[in-house]
Amino acid sequence: MVPMLPCADVDVMLEFWTALGLKQTYRQVRPNPYVSVALGAIDLHYYGLDEWDPEQSHSTCAIVVPDTRPLFELFQTGLRARYGKVPVTGFPRITRPRERANNGGLSGFSVIDPAGNWVRVSRKPTEKIQPSGDAVQWTSAGGGRLAKAVENAVVLADSHGDVPQARKALLGALRRAPEDTRPVDRARALAFAVELAVRSEDPDDARELLATLEDLVRRTPSRAAKTALAEARATLGEA
Repeated sequence: MVPMLPCADVDVMLEFWTALGLKQTYRQVRPNPYVSVALGAIDLHYYGLDEWDPEQSHSTCAIVVPDTRPLFELFQTGLRARYGKVPVTGFPRITRPRERANNGGLSGFSVIDPAGNWVRVSRKPTEKIQPSGDAVQWTSAGGGRLAKAVENAVVLADSHGDVPQARKALLGALRRAPEDTRPVDRARALAFAVELAVRSEDPDDARELLATLEDLVRRTPSRAAKTALAEARATLGEA
């Protein structure tokens, strides 16, 4: 099955995906604009639609791979080369690979292309994920309340695209987190809060949250906390 996604200008999509490492496999302008690009087993097709508005897009498709990290790094490199940064707001943009509790705990990220289509990349499960009744199976990695709040915020922001609600929920969880919360959980929550502030185009709050995270890592350093800090700095640095 091959996804066919709408766009206003097929050549814009062609330029975008070839910059990210895919190859043109087909292009026509008349009678109907149409292009396709591919990379290995990935095969994306686009058709032109007059007056297409990315803000109103609800189109999506899924790409399942053994490991999301190599593809993310390829796309990240292409985005940085083309735009001078890795965009996390507007069109196009990309989310970081994260484990998603609403996807069996599997790592995933999304590319939102210039036409507003969500191209969702997910790690292939080692075994079939069975739904629980009529609802998706929620697979938590465990941890305290703040760790679970991060999981919920990831689903809201990266799966549902509801950044304002994700930010509100996570900041509330950070305020309510007890003093004995694990430093690594607090660091990961602060790092994601920095990203959500950037995605909300609120650089002042992002810098304030980053300063709090830097202070936390100085007081309670760990490899995981330092990784969270590095990601937060990178996100803010490319805003």
